[in-house]
Amino acid sequence: MSFAIIGFGKVGQALAHAFARKNIDVIVTSRRPPEALAPQARAIGPTVVAGSLRDALEADTIILAVPFEEHRDVAKALPDWSGKTVIDTMNALLPPEELDGLPSSAFAAKAFAGARFVKGFNHLIAATLAADPVVEGGHRVVFLSSNDEDATAPVAALAKQLGFAPVKLGKLNEGGALVHARGRVWGPLIFQDLFKKEP
Repeated sequence: MSFAIIGFGKVGQALAHAFARKNIDVIVTSRRPPEALAPQARAIGPTVVAGSLRDALEADTIILAVPFEEHRDVAKALPDWSGKTVIDTMNALLPPEELDGLPSSAFAAKAFAGARFVKGFNHLIAATLAADPVVEGGHRVVFLSSNDEDATAPVAALAKQLGFAPVKLGKLNEGGALVHARGRVWGPLIFQDLFKKEP
């Protein structure tokens, strides 16, 4: 399984730290050329490698960490997203009517034809996401939701590998709505920094 993070702002860098902590290879890319990202990527850890968008699109699992307005530009980079898992970390700070009344992930998923689309890692601020998720015998919770049950399992496995405790919330328009930030309508689980103790 190969991984890439598209977007290297605060959230993209926070997730790159999570990969580096566990020595998991990940390609990072942004609008800036790879050589501009390389020093920052190397400073995070040796398994974090700056690449082009084309390099990132080769990965099996792609984490979307771009501003919501840019998701369509990323989607256009591949004619068919079949076989790819896309993890949506974006929050759309737009009124619901601009999203056709849909949760932001359901709206964004339409642009990624064929992809297994999972909402996750979006409810925490970047500084919290970047911190070690293992605290006092517990693991920081990340919420996952998808309309494709088969897609959630590998993302949950990745979250566990990164040291988080994945909690599945069901479909995007059900449990997923609990973690969506849309305009002034914010889900009740946004910014909830929760831990799950080992049994």
